[in-house]
Amino acid sequence: MACCKSSAAFHIITFFFFFVIFLKLDLSYQISTVESEDCTNRWIYVRWLPSRFNFDLLSNCSAYPLFGDFCSYLQNHGLGPKTHNDSHSWYRTDPLLLELIFHRRILEYPCLTQDPASANAIYVPYYAALDGLKYLYGSETNFSRQHGLELYNFLRYDDQPEIWDRFAGHDHFLVMARPAWEFSQPLHVDPPVWGTSFLEVPEFYNVTALLPEGRTWPWQEQAVPYPTSYHPSSLNLFESWVKRVRNSRRSTLMLFAGGGGVGANPNIRRSIRNECKSNHSSEVVAAAGGGGHFNKVCDIVDCSNGICEHDPIRFMRPMLRATFCLQPPGDTPTRRSTFDGFLAGCIPVFFEEQSAKSQYVWHLPGEMYDEFSVFIPKEDVVFKGLKIVDVLMSIPNAKVRRMRERVIELMPGVIYRRHESTLGLKAKKDAFDIAIEGTLERIRSKLKVSSQ
Repeated sequence: MACCKSSAAFHIITFFFFFVIFLKLDLSYQISTVESEDCTNRWIYVRWLPSRFNFDLLSNCSAYPLFGDFCSYLQNHGLGPKTHNDSHSWYRTDPLLLELIFHRRILEYPCLTQDPASANAIYVPYYAALDGLKYLYGSETNFSRQHGLELYNFLRYDDQPEIWDRFAGHDHFLVMARPAWEFSQPLHVDPPVWGTSFLEVPEFYNVTALLPEGRTWPWQEQAVPYPTSYHPSSLNLFESWVKRVRNSRRSTLMLFAGGGGVGANPNIRRSIRNECKSNHSSEVVAAAGGGGHFNKVCDIVDCSNGICEHDPIRFMRPMLRATFCLQPPGDTPTRRSTFDGFLAGCIPVFFEEQSAKSQYVWHLPGEMYDEFSVFIPKEDVVFKGLKIVDVLMSIPNAKVRRMRERVIELMPGVIYRRHESTLGLKAKKDAFDIAIEGTLERIRSKLKVSSQ
Protein backbone atom coordinates (compact mmCIF):
# COMPACT_ATOMS: atom_id res chain seq x y z
CA MET A 1 0.00 0.00 0.00
CA ALA A 2 2.85 2.40 0.85
CA CYS A 3 4.29 1.72 -2.60
CA CYS A 4 1.00 2.60 -4.28
CA LYS A 5 0.65 5.82 -2.29
CA SER A 6 4.22 6.79 -3.18
CA SER A 7 3.56 6.11 -6.86
CA ALA A 8 0.40 8.21 -6.82
CA ALA A 9 2.24 11.07 -5.13
CA PHE A 10 5.01 10.91 -7.72
CA HIS A 11 2.41 10.97 -10.52
CA ILE A 12 0.76 14.09 -9.10
CA ILE A 13 4.08 15.91 -8.59
CA THR A 14 5.22 15.06 -12.12
CA PHE A 15 1.90 16.15 -13.58
CA PHE A 16 2.01 19.56 -11.97
CA PHE A 17 5.66 20.12 -12.82
CA PHE A 18 4.95 19.73 -16.52
CA PHE A 19 1.65 21.57 -16.16
CA VAL A 20 3.32 24.70 -14.79
CA ILE A 21 6.13 24.57 -17.38
CA PHE A 22 3.61 24.22 -20.20
CA LEU A 23 1.59 27.21 -18.99
CA LYS A 24 4.69 29.38 -18.89
CA LEU A 25 5.81 28.32 -22.35
CA ASP A 26 2.32 28.77 -23.79
CA LEU A 27 1.99 32.26 -22.32
CA SER A 28 5.28 33.33 -23.92
CA TYR A 29 4.19 31.92 -27.26
CA GLN A 30 0.83 33.69 -27.23
CA ILE A 31 2.34 37.04 -26.33
CA SER A 32 4.90 36.82 -29.10
CA THR A 33 2.48 35.85 -31.90
CA VAL A 34 -0.01 38.72 -31.87
CA GLU A 35 0.18 40.18 -35.35
CA SER A 36 -2.96 41.10 -37.24
CA GLU A 37 -5.38 41.01 -34.29
CA ASP A 38 -6.97 44.38 -33.49
CA CYS A 39 -6.24 44.75 -29.79
CA THR A 40 -7.36 48.33 -29.34
CA ASN A 41 -8.88 48.63 -25.84
CA ARG A 42 -8.54 44.84 -25.44
CA TRP A 43 -5.11 44.36 -23.89
CA ILE A 44 -4.94 42.10 -20.83
CA TYR A 45 -2.01 41.65 -18.49
CA VAL A 46 -1.78 38.42 -16.46
CA ARG A 47 -0.36 39.06 -13.00
CA TRP A 48 2.19 36.58 -11.74
CA LEU A 49 1.22 34.91 -8.47
CA PRO A 50 3.20 32.57 -6.23
CA SER A 51 2.03 28.98 -6.67
CA ARG A 52 0.37 28.97 -3.24
CA PHE A 53 -2.43 31.00 -4.81
CA ASN A 54 -3.17 28.58 -7.64
CA PHE A 55 -1.11 25.48 -8.56
CA ASP A 56 -0.39 24.41 -4.98
CA LEU A 57 -4.14 24.35 -4.41
CA LEU A 58 -4.45 21.82 -7.24
CA SER A 59 -1.66 19.65 -5.89
CA ASN A 60 -3.72 19.29 -2.68
CA CYS A 61 -6.69 17.97 -4.67
CA SER A 62 -7.25 15.03 -2.30
CA ALA A 63 -6.68 16.91 0.94
CA TYR A 64 -9.91 18.89 1.40
CA PRO A 65 -11.90 17.36 4.27
CA LEU A 66 -15.65 16.83 3.75
CA PHE A 67 -15.48 18.14 0.19
CA GLY A 68 -13.90 15.11 -1.45
CA ASP A 69 -11.14 14.16 -3.86
CA PHE A 70 -11.24 16.00 -7.20
CA CYS A 71 -7.81 14.91 -8.50
CA SER A 72 -9.22 12.89 -11.41
CA TYR A 73 -11.07 15.95 -12.73
CA LEU A 74 -7.88 17.97 -13.25
CA GLN A 75 -7.17 16.19 -16.52
CA ASN A 76 -7.29 18.14 -19.78
CA HIS A 77 -6.55 21.41 -17.97
CA GLY A 78 -9.67 21.25 -15.82
CA LEU A 79 -12.11 19.79 -18.35
CA GLY A 80 -11.80 16.43 -16.64
CA PRO A 81 -11.42 12.94 -18.13
CA LYS A 82 -13.33 12.08 -21.29
CA THR A 83 -16.70 10.42 -20.74
CA HIS A 84 -15.38 7.49 -22.80
CA ASN A 85 -12.23 6.77 -24.78
CA ASP A 86 -13.69 7.67 -28.17
CA SER A 87 -15.26 10.93 -27.02
CA HIS A 88 -14.18 14.07 -28.86
CA SER A 89 -16.19 16.70 -27.00
CA TRP A 90 -17.65 15.25 -23.78
CA TYR A 91 -15.83 15.30 -20.45
CA ARG A 92 -16.58 14.66 -16.79
CA THR A 93 -16.20 18.33 -15.88
CA ASP A 94 -16.34 19.51 -12.29
CA PRO A 95 -17.80 23.05 -11.98
CA LEU A 96 -15.32 23.81 -9.18
CA LEU A 97 -12.56 23.88 -11.78
CA LEU A 98 -13.94 26.85 -13.72
CA GLU A 99 -10.97 28.85 -12.40
CA LEU A 100 -8.50 26.42 -13.96
CA ILE A 101 -10.49 26.25 -17.23
CA PHE A 102 -10.55 30.04 -17.44
CA HIS A 103 -6.84 30.33 -16.66
CA ARG A 104 -5.94 27.89 -19.44
CA ARG A 105 -8.16 29.67 -21.95
CA ILE A 106 -6.86 33.13 -21.18
CA LEU A 107 -3.38 31.99 -22.19
CA GLU A 108 -4.77 31.68 -25.74
CA TYR A 109 -6.27 35.16 -25.64
CA PRO A 110 -4.74 37.02 -28.62
CA CYS A 111 -4.27 40.36 -26.88
CA LEU A 112 -2.04 39.57 -23.92
CA THR A 113 0.62 42.10 -23.04
CA GLN A 114 3.75 41.98 -20.91
CA ASP A 115 3.41 45.67 -20.09
CA PRO A 116 0.87 46.27 -17.27
CA ALA A 117 0.90 50.01 -17.94
CA SER A 118 -0.58 49.46 -21.40
CA ALA A 119 -3.17 46.91 -20.29
CA ASN A 120 -6.89 47.65 -20.30
CA ALA A 121 -7.51 44.93 -17.72
CA ILE A 122 -5.43 42.90 -15.24
CA TYR A 123 -6.25 39.22 -14.78
CA VAL A 124 -5.46 37.68 -11.39
CA PRO A 125 -5.07 33.88 -11.75
CA TYR A 126 -6.13 33.16 -8.17
CA TYR A 127 -8.14 29.97 -7.58
CA ALA A 128 -10.41 31.60 -5.05
CA ALA A 129 -13.01 28.86 -4.68
CA LEU A 130 -10.36 26.20 -4.17
CA ASP A 131 -8.58 28.34 -1.60
CA GLY A 132 -11.92 28.95 0.09
CA LEU A 133 -12.49 25.23 0.73
CA LYS A 134 -10.23 25.27 3.78
CA TYR A 135 -12.48 27.92 5.32
CA LEU A 136 -15.75 26.27 4.28
CA TYR A 137 -14.90 22.66 5.10
CA GLY A 138 -11.48 22.61 6.76
CA SER A 139 -9.86 23.51 10.04
CA GLU A 140 -9.78 27.25 9.31
CA THR A 141 -13.55 27.83 9.45
CA ASN A 142 -13.22 30.32 12.30
CA PHE A 143 -10.78 32.39 10.24
CA SER A 144 -12.96 32.71 7.13
CA ARG A 145 -12.94 36.51 7.41
CA GLN A 146 -9.28 36.40 6.37
CA HIS A 147 -10.00 34.79 2.99
CA GLY A 148 -8.17 36.81 0.35
CA LEU A 149 -6.22 39.10 2.65
CA GLU A 150 -2.95 37.32 1.92
CA LEU A 151 -3.60 37.79 -1.79
CA TYR A 152 -4.37 41.48 -1.29
CA ASN A 153 -1.16 42.03 0.66
CA PHE A 154 0.82 40.39 -2.13
CA LEU A 155 -0.85 42.44 -4.88
CA ARG A 156 -0.75 45.70 -2.97
CA TYR A 157 2.61 45.56 -1.23
CA ASP A 158 4.83 42.62 -2.26
CA ASP A 159 4.74 42.48 -6.06
CA GLN A 160 4.90 45.64 -8.15
CA PRO A 161 2.44 47.68 -6.04
CA GLU A 162 2.32 50.32 -8.77
CA ILE A 163 0.16 47.92 -10.85
CA TRP A 164 -2.53 47.94 -8.17
CA ASP A 165 -2.08 51.58 -7.20
CA ARG A 166 -2.61 52.86 -10.75
CA PHE A 167 -6.40 52.38 -10.51
CA ALA A 168 -6.78 51.07 -6.93
CA GLY A 169 -7.71 47.64 -8.27
CA HIS A 170 -10.53 48.86 -10.55
CA ASP A 171 -8.84 47.28 -13.57
CA HIS A 172 -8.29 43.89 -11.88
CA PHE A 173 -10.55 40.86 -12.34
CA LEU A 174 -10.61 37.23 -11.24
CA VAL A 175 -12.80 34.13 -11.46
CA MET A 176 -14.51 32.46 -8.50
CA ALA A 177 -16.02 29.05 -9.20
CA ARG A 178 -18.78 29.07 -6.58
CA PRO A 179 -21.84 31.29 -5.98
CA ALA A 180 -21.23 34.73 -4.50
CA TRP A 181 -23.18 34.01 -1.31
CA GLU A 182 -20.41 31.60 -0.26
CA PHE A 183 -17.98 34.55 -0.23
CA SER A 184 -20.32 37.11 1.35
CA GLN A 185 -20.13 36.46 5.10
CA PRO A 186 -20.59 39.81 6.91
CA LEU A 187 -17.44 40.95 8.64
CA HIS A 188 -19.09 41.95 11.90
CA VAL A 189 -21.31 38.93 12.63
CA ASP A 190 -20.29 36.80 15.57
CA PRO A 191 -20.25 33.85 15.59
CA PRO A 192 -19.39 33.56 11.88
CA VAL A 193 -22.08 32.25 9.53
CA TRP A 194 -21.60 30.10 6.44
CA GLY A 195 -19.12 31.31 3.87
CA THR A 196 -16.04 33.48 3.71
CA SER A 197 -15.80 37.28 3.63
CA PHE A 198 -13.82 37.68 0.42
CA LEU A 199 -16.43 39.89 -1.27
CA GLU A 200 -17.11 41.81 1.94
CA VAL A 201 -13.62 43.06 2.72
CA PRO A 202 -13.09 46.68 1.54
CA GLU A 203 -9.77 45.76 -0.05
CA PHE A 204 -11.57 43.91 -2.88
CA TYR A 205 -14.52 46.25 -3.43
CA ASN A 206 -13.03 47.52 -6.70
CA VAL A 207 -12.12 44.14 -8.21
CA THR A 208 -14.47 42.52 -10.74
CA ALA A 209 -15.33 38.92 -9.83
CA LEU A 210 -16.76 36.48 -12.39
CA LEU A 211 -18.86 33.78 -10.71
CA PRO A 212 -21.51 31.24 -11.75
CA GLU A 213 -24.00 33.15 -9.59
CA GLY A 214 -23.91 36.74 -8.35
CA ARG A 215 -25.89 38.72 -5.81
CA THR A 216 -28.69 41.14 -6.65
CA TRP A 217 -26.41 44.18 -6.43
CA PRO A 218 -23.79 43.72 -9.15
CA TRP A 219 -21.13 46.23 -8.17
CA GLN A 220 -18.39 43.68 -7.65
CA GLU A 221 -19.50 40.53 -9.42
CA GLN A 222 -20.97 39.32 -12.69
CA ALA A 223 -22.46 35.88 -13.32
CA VAL A 224 -21.02 33.72 -16.11
CA PRO A 225 -22.32 30.30 -17.21
CA TYR A 226 -21.54 27.19 -15.23
CA PRO A 227 -19.17 24.93 -17.18
CA THR A 228 -21.02 22.00 -18.74
CA SER A 229 -19.51 18.70 -19.84
CA TYR A 230 -19.44 19.70 -23.51
CA HIS A 231 -16.20 21.21 -24.84
CA PRO A 232 -15.90 20.83 -28.63
CA SER A 233 -12.59 21.51 -30.34
CA SER A 234 -13.68 22.02 -33.94
CA LEU A 235 -16.51 23.55 -35.93
CA ASN A 236 -17.32 20.16 -37.49
CA LEU A 237 -17.81 18.58 -34.07
CA PHE A 238 -20.01 21.44 -32.94
CA GLU A 239 -22.14 21.43 -36.09
CA SER A 240 -22.53 17.67 -35.85
CA TRP A 241 -23.93 18.06 -32.34
CA VAL A 242 -26.28 20.86 -33.43
CA LYS A 243 -27.60 18.60 -36.19
CA ARG A 244 -28.32 15.89 -33.65
CA VAL A 245 -30.14 18.36 -31.41
CA ARG A 246 -32.31 19.62 -34.27
CA ASN A 247 -33.19 16.10 -35.41
CA SER A 248 -33.94 14.76 -31.95
CA ARG A 249 -37.51 13.49 -31.52
CA ARG A 250 -39.16 15.32 -28.62
CA SER A 251 -41.39 12.64 -27.10
CA THR A 252 -41.59 14.19 -23.59
CA LEU A 253 -43.34 17.48 -22.86
CA MET A 254 -41.34 18.53 -19.80
CA LEU A 255 -38.40 17.25 -17.78
CA PHE A 256 -36.85 18.00 -14.41
CA ALA A 257 -33.27 16.86 -13.78
CA GLY A 258 -32.16 17.47 -10.21
CA GLY A 259 -32.46 16.49 -6.59
CA GLY A 260 -34.44 17.76 -3.62
CA GLY A 261 -38.13 18.55 -3.45
CA VAL A 262 -39.09 15.60 -1.25
CA GLY A 263 -39.65 17.42 2.04
CA ALA A 264 -42.97 18.23 3.65
CA ASN A 265 -42.72 22.00 3.29
CA PRO A 266 -44.28 23.64 0.21
CA ASN A 267 -41.67 24.48 -2.43
CA ILE A 268 -41.45 24.59 -6.19
CA ARG A 269 -39.39 21.41 -6.51
CA ARG A 270 -41.89 19.44 -4.45
CA SER A 271 -44.72 20.85 -6.56
CA ILE A 272 -42.90 19.78 -9.73
CA ARG A 273 -42.36 16.25 -8.43
CA ASN A 274 -46.00 15.93 -7.38
CA GLU A 275 -47.23 17.18 -10.74
CA CYS A 276 -44.91 14.80 -12.57
CA LYS A 277 -46.14 11.84 -10.53
CA SER A 278 -49.77 12.69 -11.23
CA ASN A 279 -49.03 12.97 -14.97
CA HIS A 280 -46.68 9.98 -15.25
CA SER A 281 -47.95 7.94 -18.16
CA SER A 282 -46.57 6.32 -21.28
CA GLU A 283 -49.78 6.87 -23.19
CA VAL A 284 -50.75 10.50 -23.38
CA VAL A 285 -53.44 11.88 -25.65
CA ALA A 286 -52.01 14.08 -28.40
CA ALA A 287 -52.64 17.76 -27.84
CA ALA A 288 -52.70 20.78 -30.12
CA GLY A 289 -50.08 22.82 -28.28
CA GLY A 290 -46.85 22.45 -26.40
CA GLY A 291 -44.78 21.54 -29.42
CA GLY A 292 -46.34 18.33 -30.73
CA HIS A 293 -47.49 14.83 -29.73
CA PHE A 294 -45.97 13.31 -26.62
CA ASN A 295 -45.59 9.82 -25.22
CA LYS A 296 -44.91 11.28 -21.80
CA VAL A 297 -46.07 14.47 -20.11
CA CYS A 298 -43.31 14.68 -17.53
CA ASP A 299 -40.02 12.94 -16.82
CA ILE A 300 -37.75 13.18 -13.77
CA VAL A 301 -34.03 12.46 -13.77
CA ASP A 302 -33.12 11.98 -10.12
CA CYS A 303 -29.76 13.65 -9.52
CA SER A 304 -29.81 13.44 -5.73
CA ASN A 305 -26.48 13.23 -3.90
CA GLY A 306 -24.59 14.60 -6.90
CA ILE A 307 -24.81 11.42 -8.99
CA CYS A 308 -25.30 13.40 -12.23
CA GLU A 309 -22.54 15.94 -11.74
CA HIS A 310 -19.83 14.02 -13.60
CA ASP A 311 -22.03 11.78 -15.71
CA PRO A 312 -23.71 13.81 -18.48
CA ILE A 313 -25.19 10.69 -20.13
CA ARG A 314 -27.63 10.38 -17.20
CA PHE A 315 -29.42 13.61 -18.08
CA MET A 316 -28.41 14.49 -21.65
CA ARG A 317 -30.30 11.66 -23.35
CA PRO A 318 -33.59 12.45 -21.54
CA MET A 319 -33.07 16.18 -22.24
CA LEU A 320 -32.71 15.47 -25.95
CA ARG A 321 -36.15 13.83 -25.82
CA ALA A 322 -37.79 16.68 -23.90
CA THR A 323 -39.35 19.88 -25.23
CA PHE A 324 -39.16 21.88 -21.99
CA CYS A 325 -36.61 21.62 -19.14
CA LEU A 326 -37.84 22.84 -15.76
CA GLN A 327 -35.28 24.97 -13.91
CA PRO A 328 -36.59 25.60 -10.38
CA PRO A 329 -34.34 27.29 -7.80
CA GLY A 330 -32.83 25.11 -5.11
CA ASP A 331 -30.32 26.06 -2.43
CA THR A 332 -29.48 29.01 -4.69
CA PRO A 333 -31.48 30.54 -7.57
CA THR A 334 -29.24 29.36 -10.45
CA ARG A 335 -28.59 25.86 -11.75
CA ARG A 336 -25.95 24.25 -13.94
CA SER A 337 -28.82 22.29 -15.48
CA THR A 338 -29.91 25.47 -17.27
CA PHE A 339 -26.87 25.26 -19.53
CA ASP A 340 -27.06 21.49 -19.89
CA GLY A 341 -30.57 22.05 -21.21
CA PHE A 342 -29.31 24.57 -23.75
CA LEU A 343 -26.94 21.92 -25.10
CA ALA A 344 -29.90 19.61 -25.65
CA GLY A 345 -32.07 22.24 -27.32
CA CYS A 346 -34.45 21.93 -24.39
CA ILE A 347 -36.43 25.14 -23.78
CA PRO A 348 -35.83 26.37 -20.21
CA VAL A 349 -38.75 27.07 -17.87
CA PHE A 350 -37.82 29.49 -15.09
CA PHE A 351 -39.75 30.15 -11.88
CA GLU A 352 -37.96 33.25 -10.61
CA GLU A 353 -36.02 35.95 -12.44
CA GLN A 354 -32.91 35.48 -10.34
CA SER A 355 -32.44 32.02 -11.82
CA ALA A 356 -31.15 33.52 -15.06
CA LYS A 357 -32.66 36.81 -16.26
CA SER A 358 -31.02 38.99 -13.61
CA GLN A 359 -27.82 36.92 -13.67
CA TYR A 360 -26.43 36.13 -17.13
CA VAL A 361 -27.06 39.46 -18.84
CA TRP A 362 -23.94 39.17 -20.99
CA HIS A 363 -24.68 35.69 -22.28
CA LEU A 364 -28.51 35.66 -22.24
CA PRO A 365 -29.67 39.25 -22.85
CA GLY A 366 -32.75 40.05 -20.79
CA GLU A 367 -34.75 41.68 -23.59
CA MET A 368 -35.01 38.38 -25.49
CA TYR A 369 -36.03 35.96 -22.72
CA ASP A 370 -39.51 35.50 -24.14
CA GLU A 371 -37.88 34.28 -27.35
CA PHE A 372 -36.15 31.27 -25.79
CA SER A 373 -37.70 30.58 -22.38
CA VAL A 374 -40.92 30.34 -20.39
CA PHE A 375 -41.46 32.12 -17.08
CA ILE A 376 -43.96 30.81 -14.50
CA PRO A 377 -43.94 32.51 -11.06
CA LYS A 378 -43.22 29.85 -8.47
CA GLU A 379 -45.82 31.31 -6.10
CA ASP A 380 -48.55 30.60 -8.66
CA VAL A 381 -47.51 26.95 -8.79
CA VAL A 382 -46.87 26.36 -5.08
CA PHE A 383 -49.71 28.36 -3.53
CA LYS A 384 -52.27 29.02 -6.26
CA GLY A 385 -52.46 25.59 -7.85
CA LEU A 386 -51.36 26.61 -11.33
CA LYS A 387 -50.44 23.52 -13.36
CA ILE A 388 -47.18 23.78 -15.26
CA VAL A 389 -48.44 21.33 -17.88
CA ASP A 390 -51.42 23.62 -18.64
CA VAL A 391 -49.10 26.58 -19.27
CA LEU A 392 -46.77 24.63 -21.54
CA MET A 393 -49.54 22.90 -23.50
CA SER A 394 -51.11 26.28 -24.21
CA ILE A 395 -48.05 27.46 -26.19
CA PRO A 396 -48.66 27.14 -29.95
CA ASN A 397 -46.50 24.63 -31.79
CA ALA A 398 -45.07 27.27 -34.13
CA LYS A 399 -43.86 29.34 -31.17
CA VAL A 400 -42.29 26.27 -29.57
CA ARG A 401 -40.31 25.61 -32.74
CA ARG A 402 -39.12 29.23 -32.83
CA MET A 403 -38.10 29.07 -29.17
CA ARG A 404 -36.09 25.89 -29.69
CA GLU A 405 -34.31 27.41 -32.66
CA ARG A 406 -33.43 30.44 -30.52
CA VAL A 407 -32.03 28.14 -27.83
CA ILE A 408 -29.82 26.48 -30.45
CA GLU A 409 -28.65 29.88 -31.72
CA LEU A 410 -27.60 30.85 -28.20
CA MET A 411 -25.80 27.55 -27.59
CA PRO A 412 -22.27 28.66 -28.66
CA GLY A 413 -22.31 31.50 -26.14
CA VAL A 414 -23.04 29.33 -23.10
CA ILE A 415 -20.41 26.62 -23.61
CA TYR A 416 -16.68 26.71 -22.93
CA ARG A 417 -14.99 25.27 -25.99
CA ARG A 418 -11.86 23.21 -25.55
CA HIS A 419 -8.51 25.02 -25.49
CA GLU A 420 -6.52 24.83 -28.75
CA SER A 421 -9.71 24.74 -30.83
CA THR A 422 -9.73 25.19 -34.59
CA LEU A 423 -10.03 28.63 -36.16
CA GLY A 424 -13.50 27.81 -37.49
CA LEU A 425 -14.88 27.21 -34.01
CA LYS A 426 -13.01 30.20 -32.57
CA ALA A 427 -15.02 32.39 -34.96
CA LYS A 428 -18.05 31.61 -32.79
CA LYS A 429 -17.88 33.46 -29.49
CA ASP A 430 -18.18 31.08 -26.56
CA ALA A 431 -18.86 31.75 -22.87
CA PHE A 432 -15.22 32.70 -22.26
CA ASP A 433 -15.09 35.16 -25.17
CA ILE A 434 -18.31 36.87 -24.08
CA ALA A 435 -17.11 37.03 -20.47
CA ILE A 436 -13.86 38.71 -21.53
CA GLU A 437 -15.69 41.26 -23.69
CA GLY A 438 -18.11 42.02 -20.87
CA THR A 439 -15.29 42.35 -18.34
CA LEU A 440 -13.35 44.78 -20.51
CA GLU A 441 -16.44 46.93 -21.03
CA ARG A 442 -17.28 46.81 -17.33
CA ILE A 443 -13.77 47.90 -16.37
CA ARG A 444 -13.89 50.74 -18.90
CA SER A 445 -17.14 51.96 -17.35
CA LYS A 446 -15.77 51.68 -13.80
CA LEU A 447 -12.60 53.58 -14.67
CA LYS A 448 -14.65 56.29 -16.36
CA VAL A 449 -16.82 56.72 -13.28
CA SER A 450 -13.88 56.61 -10.84
CA SER A 451 -12.02 59.29 -12.81
CA GLN A 452 -14.89 61.78 -12.67
